[in-house]
Amino acid sequence: MSTNNSNKLNVPEAKAAMERFKMEAASEVGVNLKEGYNGDLTSRQAGSIGGQMVKKMVEAYENSIK
Repeated sequence: MSTNNSNKLNVPEAKAAMERFKMEAASEVGVNLKEGYNGDLTSRQAGSIGGQMVKKMVEAYENSIK
């Protein structure tokens, strides 16, 4: 089975930072991510990581406009 990942970064140089951000968000919601393949995550786990990332981005934006 081939993977077709359409998630492309606008700034490819940011890949390492985005990986750290994702790992940090996963840790905060109690999901144990590992380097590489994480296809064994449940939809709930993956969603909680994405939700935490969005929450942190909104908080950062709110703090920047104060």
